[in-house]
Amino acid sequence: MQVHLRSAQFTAVGLAALLSLTACGSGDAQAGGEGDEPVELSLAYWGGGLRVEQTEAIIEAFEAEHPDISVTGAYSDFSGHWEQLATQTAGGDTPDLIQMDDKYLREYADRGVLLDLTDVDVSQLDEDAANNGRTEEGLFGITTGVNSLALGMNPALFEEAGVDVPDDTTWTWEDFAEITTELSANLDGSYGTNETNEPGGFQVWLRQDGKHLTTEDGELGFKEQDLVEYYEYWLELARAGGMPPADVMAENRGASPEQQLIHTGRVALAPMWTSSLAGISESAGVEMELLRFPSKTGEAEDSGAWSKSSMFMSASASTEHPEEVQTFIDFMINDVDAGLLGLTDRGLPSQQEVRAAVLDEIEGQDLKSAEFVAEIGEEIAGPEPVPALGFSAIQETMVRFEDELYFERLSPEEAAAAVITEMQAAIE
Repeated sequence: MQVHLRSAQFTAVGLAALLSLTACGSGDAQAGGEGDEPVELSLAYWGGGLRVEQTEAIIEAFEAEHPDISVTGAYSDFSGHWEQLATQTAGGDTPDLIQMDDKYLREYADRGVLLDLTDVDVSQLDEDAANNGRTEEGLFGITTGVNSLALGMNPALFEEAGVDVPDDTTWTWEDFAEITTELSANLDGSYGTNETNEPGGFQVWLRQDGKHLTTEDGELGFKEQDLVEYYEYWLELARAGGMPPADVMAENRGASPEQQLIHTGRVALAPMWTSSLAGISESAGVEMELLRFPSKTGEAEDSGAWSKSSMFMSASASTEHPEEVQTFIDFMINDVDAGLLGLTDRGLPSQQEVRAAVLDEIEGQDLKSAEFVAEIGEEIAGPEPVPALGFSAIQETMVRFEDELYFERLSPEEAAAAVITEMQAAIE
């Protein structure tokens, strides 16, 4: 059965309240375990369209190899997935298999909701990818694929504006400001850049100084002045016209994805995850390119890129079938045929043999994305720490106060102080 859920705002406070009701439950499995009785597993994931088709195909292939195990998938949009998962967990009805995001990994793992996936083979995964789902208590998420935050570049708008595409191996933040301001000035109804894709944009900024948003110990990894300087840069760029007016940016944040500036082809440079390249290119009606972020030194290795798990597969600690759920995850991650069914929809596969097979099959924008991730591989200076407990609230906090910043209702100093106060409260 496939389930559609409405989009809903869900905060870390609400999540914590629901999870505090229970750290375990009965699971969704309805049968199995004894004799020849079949095992039934439930899988909850976010996505639609192509992902649903591919996931169903992977399930069918798994069931063909394991006729004693059946898997029922239920999907929703991203926010609906987390609302539903928190409700199910609070009610003792956690799905057996869970598509997991790094922002929520500790929200569930640290409260004992997730299974330690000791039986899943991660020997052929990139070391960073394998460790991205690991806390000090165990391995609670298996990376399906990797991507990186980059700048999506719309070549049609550069041509329209008569602006040369920058050399992304040498450009600086000063260059970025000059180029985006010139683009906006030469475009009618389109802009040089827009969103900073928080918290990713701030993470890039911090990484260029050898810092992180949160530390391995679950504390903030930066000082207030770091955020003040970040806000000063973007506010100055907004005043210069390199970004849309504050009301346009606020409207853009609240729009559905298909109506946002990057999806409608109205922004020349915008932060995006590499795995989004094909989808955004299709919606924008132009073959987007990927560029490195500018750096503070003009050196490509200082651009702050990192290899991020696009998502994880996790399992419920309360499942009645821990062996079978790990068998499914192992199949999804390590089986070449399963990888060819999923291709790059859940990121560039993290398992090396699967990745090689997929690279032989993909083309166009999917291949371009994969080649970019490979190209910047030697420039990546390690992963981000596993996000702290409460990390899921940080994005909402940053976006809300950036509205205050761009409308100039708060100064960079005032906005930074307020953001840090809320961040600290969220992760404590």
